[in-house]
Amino acid sequence: MQHQLLLDSIAKYGTLSADEQQEIISHFHYKKIKKKQFLLETGDVSNRSIFVISGCLRSYAVDKNGTEHVLQFAPSGWWITDMRSYLTGEPARLSIDAIEETEVLYISKLDFEELNASIPKFEHFNRVLTQKALATYQHRQIDNTILSAMERYANFCELYPSLIRSLPQKQVASYIGVAPEFLSKMLNTTLVK
Repeated sequence: MQHQLLLDSIAKYGTLSADEQQEIISHFHYKKIKKKQFLLETGDVSNRSIFVISGCLRSYAVDKNGTEHVLQFAPSGWWITDMRSYLTGEPARLSIDAIEETEVLYISKLDFEELNASIPKFEHFNRVLTQKALATYQHRQIDNTILSAMERYANFCELYPSLIRSLPQKQVASYIGVAPEFLSKMLNTTLVK
């Protein structure tokens, strides 16, 4: 069942009745995404929230020199969107694309708000998820300021253990804020020791 992972995630924060499960399922839409296919491009408005069933997505911004800066990876069981654009209706500053073939469920902002109003357990789940995401981003900002590249890499490995071997080193380097060559040299030096 395409929606089971989503329902299981929500159920961690409160048991859902069969009717609540059906109502949630009815608001989400399934989509298969090809590798490198965009779900959101910079300048578009983010009007949906995306839950990853399988595969992996990433969100990133591109600076004026054309360098990509990865903000988030979203493997199976994770959510992703350009939150500012989603909340305000302003053009997105992030792009979201598939790193590999990916299956997702997505929900429009209107449907999401409707579920929050009609199913208190869904609203609770959403609130807890939002709080955890905010805490994670705050710690990432602090880590980017005070930790060494090796410590940031260790944090990446802890946060995304399933992606360590599958992601291109260039994207990992972008996420931890170093050049790919630096990451390669750093990892080679560590392996030699």
